[in-house]
Amino acid sequence: MSKVTIKKAPTLKKKYEDPNKLLFGELYTDYMFTMRYLPEKGWHDAQVKPYQNISLDPASLVFHYGQEIFEGMKAYVSPEGEPLLFRPQDNFKRMSNSAQRLKMPPLDEKLALEGLIELLKIEKDWIPDIEGTSLYIRPTMIAVDPYLGLKPSQEYLFYIIMCPVGAYYAAGFNPVKIYVEDKYVRAVPGGTGNVKAGGNYAASLLASSTARDKGYSQVLWLDAKERKYVEEVGAMNIFFRFKDEVVTPALSGSILPGITRKSIIQLLKDEGYSVAERPISIDEIFDRYKKGDLLEVFGTGTAAVIAPVGILNWNDDIIEINDNKTGELTLKMFKTLTGIQAGTLEDKYGWSYKV
Repeated sequence: MSKVTIKKAPTLKKKYEDPNKLLFGELYTDYMFTMRYLPEKGWHDAQVKPYQNISLDPASLVFHYGQEIFEGMKAYVSPEGEPLLFRPQDNFKRMSNSAQRLKMPPLDEKLALEGLIELLKIEKDWIPDIEGTSLYIRPTMIAVDPYLGLKPSQEYLFYIIMCPVGAYYAAGFNPVKIYVEDKYVRAVPGGTGNVKAGGNYAASLLASSTARDKGYSQVLWLDAKERKYVEEVGAMNIFFRFKDEVVTPALSGSILPGITRKSIIQLLKDEGYSVAERPISIDEIFDRYKKGDLLEVFGTGTAAVIAPVGILNWNDDIIEINDNKTGELTLKMFKTLTGIQAGTLEDKYGWSYKV
């Protein structure tokens, strides 16, 4: 018997009319999933209910001390019309790891997945079915104890909201311009850079806004100690294709272990590419570009899936990768991964999860 109760909405929203015009993160579905945590009860009160505002005490710890984590996932429609998730167990496992780092209770991963499935069963008509679109899923956990004092909360709220989306970047699947940031830093080893905590993203906003004002889509962060080694882009892990290898920065403790990143590494290896997870300096990238060794650059993440990078700006030294065109390998990885996600290509890895 399901532990998830369902409360029906008295009225439903008008769904989008043209999936080609969907923007990212502006329209939300009719329902959400919530459950609560108390030490004596564990995770309980799991329910799918109408999308609604959340009422919290102004003293809730999430507002004052930042106990908040989240995940990003997507649902697709298979050719047979079935909702498909991509590696959802990995997302919920990573969320439990994030919770541990922020002294939050581990997620009941089985109940969270059950709640998401029930939510998708009700909302399956919200999943757009044209290429380049999906239903974005945002699981979130917040501390809700009303207490003005630095301590871990005892009570937590977990919820999932969803929104139909098009491309993450306004440029769509076209090369984006990236600004290399060496003044501000995103995270340090031993900090929270390797978990999906809201504070990481808040700390990135100043540099990201400055980059956008200069005409760049995102910031490429360097390490906090030496301002020398590449880490990740604001919303993506990063890959560099050289003539002899494909390189992505090693998970140093300040880089998010991306699920898309992990998937692309597997696909690249299976295609016979030499893949290195190692420290890579910004000097090496620019030097090898000038020698003609740098062939392609692309980012990976749930929101963008794969985003080709056409321009890198480091202290006004600007390089144009592959004539600012999407590279052959980048396009191949994009088509392969999105094909697996949408059920149009064989999934020999068991990554797709049918709802």
